[in-house]
Amino acid sequence: MKLLIIGGDAAGMSAASRAKRNMPDMEVTVLEQTADVSYSACGMPYNIADPHRDMNDLVVRKADAFREKQGIELLTGHRAEAIDADGGTVTAVTPQGKTAVFPYDHLILATGASPVFPDVPGRSLPGVMALKQLEDGRRIKEYIKSRQVASVLILGMGYVGLEMCEALRARGIQVAMVKPGPDLLPWMDRSLAQVVSEELAANEVALHTGQTVLEIREQGRRLSAVTAAGILEADMILSAMGIHPNSALATEAGISLGPENSIAVDKQLHTSRPHVFAAGDCADAYHVVTGQKTWIPLALRANRAGWAAADVVCGRGADIEGVAGTAVFKVFNLEVARTGLSMAEAHRAGFDPVSATIRSRSRAHAHPGATDLHVHVIGDRISGKLLGAQMVGREGAAHRINAAAVALHAGMSVERFSGMDLAYAPPFGPTWDPLLTAANQLVKQLRS
Repeated sequence: MKLLIIGGDAAGMSAASRAKRNMPDMEVTVLEQTADVSYSACGMPYNIADPHRDMNDLVVRKADAFREKQGIELLTGHRAEAIDADGGTVTAVTPQGKTAVFPYDHLILATGASPVFPDVPGRSLPGVMALKQLEDGRRIKEYIKSRQVASVLILGMGYVGLEMCEALRARGIQVAMVKPGPDLLPWMDRSLAQVVSEELAANEVALHTGQTVLEIREQGRRLSAVTAAGILEADMILSAMGIHPNSALATEAGISLGPENSIAVDKQLHTSRPHVFAAGDCADAYHVVTGQKTWIPLALRANRAGWAAADVVCGRGADIEGVAGTAVFKVFNLEVARTGLSMAEAHRAGFDPVSATIRSRSRAHAHPGATDLHVHVIGDRISGKLLGAQMVGREGAAHRINAAAVALHAGMSVERFSGMDLAYAPPFGPTWDPLLTAANQLVKQLRS
């Protein structure tokens, strides 16, 4: 049996390794268009923060290890160009520029996602960059070093952009952020988002909301982003406006798409074409709260989906669990976490959402080192079901959010969640865990 995989990062290499583990005699070939495989992309901002670290520190496993230890035919520098789903072949371009055709019995698309750039003049100028692949990280570090970058303008205010604020400020670089929308983290409760905004201000990050970049100009060694409100100048511009799924190959092969033009898959990762699967950032998923299709590209789902797709190919079957959108990121000294739906998302999904927001403490009363912990929880007025949770604090948010995520996967009501037996000790939280306090407040709201 021939298994062909397009894409050699999280989902792709997880699928390849799992398939060889399940069926050592299977012929597994991976086409990866870059020179890098199996690396920790989420660690790139923290690597950039340290000028002395090598970006290759983030490589989890080198390509030769897959080839020599597992017998995977891993072909780096091979760019897939077309899929013939009827004939069971993929056409690719080799590093030498030649065309090669690869037959398959089963195909897994793990093509990932690409960064969004503003569709404006000057978007391709040197110094306008994005951070998605390992080579992007290398390029950014080299540019900062060679150009002695002193200021960076970040387009967008999402997870990666906020993490890069900290990385750049750690190197003494001035940072400003700009976005068209009026709000920082629009999915977040406004009182929690204000805490994040104050943390950015305390670390001298300038926020320019409600401004659309119309053009990027080069002026000597500096760049200018032109908006209706004026001109924002910097030595480098980082586009952190989000990502979009790499689904063009699938579209051209007649494969159906889902939300945000991601590749539509069922719970066993089948696409609309026989023997073709998709996993990772290029594919959609089912949301555990709504039961509806969604596209939430995160690392754990990519690795888990790669495993599941390989299991199905090997005849083992897999009914992969959906996603709750659980995420956590660091903004200087703050932990910012979320799981499930926001109020706006809950409304769009057809719920009648009610929320409660509290400010608690990260440790027991009077225990040294305690800091504020802000918690926002959402429930459905009609069913009483827990719909989502958000947390911001200097400690205690990152791992605490997992309790709410488990409750969402279990389909718990707010009342049942409020009765959970959570751990307590003074160094780690109050007797009533902040999540439980918030849930108790939400129960009152739902009953009123």
